Amino acid sequence: MEQPHLIFRVHADTRLGFGHVSRAVALAPLWTALGGNATIAISGDDRAEGIVFGSSPFSGDPLPCPAIYIGNSIDSPLPEDIKSGGTIALLDLWSATQSQVEALRPLKVALMEDDGDAQECADLLFQPYLDGLKWGKSPIRTENGIKLRPFEEQRGKCRVLKGSEYIVLSAKATHLRPRRDSTQPLNIKKLLVTFGGTDGPGLASLAFKVLNNALNNDDWGGNCTLLSPRDMSDIDINGNPRISVLAGINNLTAHLQEYDAIWCAGGITLAECLYFGIPVAAWAQNDRQQGMISDIAMEGACINLGIGVEADLSVVQSALSDWLGPLGQETRQEQSANGMTLIDGSGANRVIQELWTLAHRDH
Repeated sequence: MEQPHLIFRVHADTRLGFGHVSRAVALAPLWTALGGNATIAISGDDRAEGIVFGSSPFSGDPLPCPAIYIGNSIDSPLPEDIKSGGTIALLDLWSATQSQVEALRPLKVALMEDDGDAQECADLLFQPYLDGLKWGKSPIRTENGIKLRPFEEQRGKCRVLKGSEYIVLSAKATHLRPRRDSTQPLNIKKLLVTFGGTDGPGLASLAFKVLNNALNNDDWGGNCTLLSPRDMSDIDINGNPRISVLAGINNLTAHLQEYDAIWCAGGITLAECLYFGIPVAAWAQNDRQQGMISDIAMEGACINLGIGVEADLSVVQSALSDWLGPLGQETRQEQSANGMTLIDGSGANRVIQELWTLAHRDH
């Protein structure tokens, strides 16, 4: 067959953020290294449209493949000339629908995460978080003549792959992993707080109030860098010299290990911190993220602070202060080791190998 063409169908706006774009940017060079062609087809707001100029929104580096903007709506159709030249599509929209899957036919269609019924129409589904994080490789079972390992399921015509082994990180992140586990300090001196490139729920403003109170009450004695892409003019952000508020940090992945601990949401930064062994406090942006974070916390890899917009800030302040100080040292040490065990950095390669196999499979 001709070089298989993989189309990454993603969407980016204030609500969804740019984590799905990050995944496409991480996967595309692995696909092209195998000899395939790739295109990012993105819908969304003005920031999504800006990606077609060819630069990564995370680092400013050139994109690993061409990108096209197909409209504002998450249901924007794929142009026929792109579809006709495609082989397979990876639909990564946070919550895809059956109609969105069917709109990509006759391409083969893979989904990245689905908690609805879109998978019933798809060929392949990756569930790195939503069906459990840890699955063994044995015992092997047989269903309808198909041999399956514990992390595999066959749901109708859709092959499902579950667990943290399919969490996608960028090649840049995998090259930055420390060679050994870090030793946790008695007190966290440098904290980074970030809730993504859009911070749709406005968690940064709430986090500022928590940290400002903790520092003023001497509950914690460190310094904090708070990233807020949203306007915070309603808060005196210069009122506490130990909190620095920035709009963002270019190429954030490369700077994460400059901090002793991270307070973030349930996106790509959380996964990178786990992989690096950086202690993480996680604040969910919605119910689905809360489920993901709860599972990670159950594995002893992060502290779960609940859903940010619903949180009792005084309770969050107390829990966070304990975790950042001497009382949290042992917990942070365990979380650091557990996080590095949970994510091995090879998820992107596993995803691409499965997509490559599907692209070459007869219907």
